[in-house]
Amino acid sequence: CKVVGCVKLSSGADHTDLGDRAIKTNQDLLPETPWMNILYNDFWGTLLTHSGSHKSFRPLCTLSFRFNYALGGLEPWGYHLLNVGLHCCVTSLFTTLCRPLFGSGPWSLLAGLLFASHPVHTEAVAGLVGRADVGAGLCFLLSLLCYTRHCRLRPGAGRSHRAKWRAWAWLAGSLVAAAAAMLWKEQGVTVLAVSAVYDVCVVHRMRLQQVLLLFFKRNVGLLVSLAWLAGWGMVLLAARLYWMGNKPPNFSNSDNPAADSSHFLTRTLTFLYLPAVNAWLLLCPHTLSFDWSMEAIPLLRTVCDQRNFCSVVFYTVFVLLAWFGLRSKDSTTFHKTNAKSHVTNGKILTNGHSLHHLDSNHHHDSSHHHNGFTPVEFPENTQNGYSRHVPTSTHASLPSKENMVVFSLGLLALPFLPATNMFFYVGFVVAERVLYIPSMGFCLLVVLGLRTLCVRARQRSSRTLLLGCTAGLLLLYSLRTVHRNQDWQNEDSLYRSGITVNPAKAWGNLGNVLKNQGKMLEAEEAYRNALYYRGNMADMLYNLGLLLQENDRFSEALHYYKLAIGSRPTLASAYLNTGIILVSQGSVDEAKHTFQTCADIPDENLKDPHAHKSSVTSCLYNLGKLLHEQGQQEEALSMYKEAVKKMPHQFAPQSLYNMMGEAYMRLNKLEEAGYWYRESLKAKPDHVPAHLTYGKLLSIMGQTADAEQYFLKAIDLEPTRGNCYMHYGQFLLEQSRLSEAAEMAEKAADLDSSEFDVVFSAAHMLRQASLNDAAEKYYRRAADLRPNYAAALMNLGAILHLNRKLQEAEVHYLHALQLKPDDLITQSNLHKLWNIMHKQGLRSTGS
Repeated sequence: CKVVGCVKLSSGADHTDLGDRAIKTNQDLLPETPWMNILYNDFWGTLLTHSGSHKSFRPLCTLSFRFNYALGGLEPWGYHLLNVGLHCCVTSLFTTLCRPLFGSGPWSLLAGLLFASHPVHTEAVAGLVGRADVGAGLCFLLSLLCYTRHCRLRPGAGRSHRAKWRAWAWLAGSLVAAAAAMLWKEQGVTVLAVSAVYDVCVVHRMRLQQVLLLFFKRNVGLLVSLAWLAGWGMVLLAARLYWMGNKPPNFSNSDNPAADSSHFLTRTLTFLYLPAVNAWLLLCPHTLSFDWSMEAIPLLRTVCDQRNFCSVVFYTVFVLLAWFGLRSKDSTTFHKTNAKSHVTNGKILTNGHSLHHLDSNHHHDSSHHHNGFTPVEFPENTQNGYSRHVPTSTHASLPSKENMVVFSLGLLALPFLPATNMFFYVGFVVAERVLYIPSMGFCLLVVLGLRTLCVRARQRSSRTLLLGCTAGLLLLYSLRTVHRNQDWQNEDSLYRSGITVNPAKAWGNLGNVLKNQGKMLEAEEAYRNALYYRGNMADMLYNLGLLLQENDRFSEALHYYKLAIGSRPTLASAYLNTGIILVSQGSVDEAKHTFQTCADIPDENLKDPHAHKSSVTSCLYNLGKLLHEQGQQEEALSMYKEAVKKMPHQFAPQSLYNMMGEAYMRLNKLEEAGYWYRESLKAKPDHVPAHLTYGKLLSIMGQTADAEQYFLKAIDLEPTRGNCYMHYGQFLLEQSRLSEAAEMAEKAADLDSSEFDVVFSAAHMLRQASLNDAAEKYYRRAADLRPNYAAALMNLGAILHLNRKLQEAEVHYLHALQLKPDDLITQSNLHKLWNIMHKQGLRSTGS
């Protein structure tokens, strides 16, 4: 109940951290994507062997996301519910693991409650991409529990084949679960090392000297088990390295600034300091953040940095604890007796009663026992002044506190080793979710310390005080977890909570949230705040440019797009939008150069190659459109074909295919045009432009009945789009169905009354249908939409000319000639108009 109470808010959260790349845009989650793709792509959907891949091979986590997607799409409730359920299972297994360590009394329960309520777990449970850590933790504990079972059965394996089979079956289960843990997340493989520590320190209760002499003692069962653990670990690591292409991942400077530093001292001091920061997060999780990258933790550049003292303290405490556990000779062994904890070295019992010492004949050296659970005989136990014999069978020896310290440190440190940058650089500075498994070791240390204090406490008041402190710690952790869950309720509160830790990243992400909420002014302010803290963030420069572009502030947007390109020359989306703005401003040649530059950018070492390829494909598409509009159809086709070659799987190709059809149609290659129109409709059956262009092609080819069906289908798909009626009206006009054509023309112009092309075409059609009065109405509207467009003024003059409004026609002819003085048609029409006016005795303004 405790764990559910602490994280119940998570299941009601919105799409917070739904993981845009891991879930929202990950093609591996889609039902049409082959299941096998999960085995070749990383956690984010990028091919593992790609140079830009993070090499995060977590197929079981991706599979769980696909399961959620199959059940409820992108509805976040199901994802959060599964995360909470996994955390409950992990908590239950951890409590089960604690029972042979602390007994079945309150100490195991306390360890489970500490783990369930620890605030540092919030990111792993409430943040959906943290499921990798929770799932790895589940298989991690399953593997460790299987190994503990193997250790219990191993001493009796020689008695019968069945006993031997059972013991080694549990070992096999442990190895399989370890592989599963690694397939959830990379650090899961460290359970093999933790199992080895458990076997040596908890089961066999060895000290450092005994470990060093292990190979000379001929403990065959232990050596065989350790050999299996080591061998399987090497197999898993070798397979993992091979599967990701035998290359380490590449990360940006902002992901791990210390790794990018050229100074050895800076890297060393910073990497030594980061474990101390993580230890403090476990001990005092007051300051938590969704992101610790960039300058959230400034680099340690000199030995004079005061933070080095924290590193010294941390490593000193860690080494002293390890030395205490490995070098201590006089072991304090705890025993469980009817759920009570007792000590065999003459110290006070936890229930306040004394315990008689064992006779020297009853002492056993722990190194002589195979399974580490030493049978101990108590001659008598004194309770309330009476002496009674306690049967041996009711007692089971618990590990000594020294052994427990070593095991707890191993459980704390070994799963954290991959995050230390010791073996390879990682893509983060600090990540709270990475502490999910190591926190188990921390909880064991805390409970072990509390139990030791409780045993040493001689007075009831001291124990009461200790109990109160323990309850207070649980309460504080629980309240902090509830408060932190409220931060994770939505993206707005999450990013605001991180402003104090990582202002650049927090303000930038908050800007995205505010923009999606339609709060443009607040979003712009957030983006500018982010750039104030870190002015070279290409993503923020691009996002600000995008916001300005959407608000028609094109010059400012262009400025920020160019800054984004300067900061990151491979940002293809910035090139794409720069080119689009340049086209709208009439700078066609510069736009073509921009599109071509983008098309030549390779996708090597890019974080999101799919998004990059989509932008490159769009640039080629837009470049092709420019060439198409300039009449360069062969060059346009070349760009379109290159776009088809480079487009990623998730790119929607219907517009590209449709434009290829139009280019072939302009080249009078009708069969090729028909093929690409059909491909466009195959890619998106409700793509209206393809219905219209294919209908036009069929009309040219004489298949008028089929053509009309495509026009009608387009109207049915978008009945409020005037362009559909305009194309259908043109078709009817060609079929000499003039009244129907006129009706379609007027409907098109009324629906798209602000679209010049539609209104202008409608006026043409009405004029061709000899409906001059109606044509005049729409020519006037077209001239109002583009008052400085010579063709619109000339055509308005012509219809007024036909409608005998001669003086008004003259005004528009003259205005058209001012804009385009060399237009021969306008000159000819004007002279004809003057002749008529002269014959009618009307006064003209020209000669």
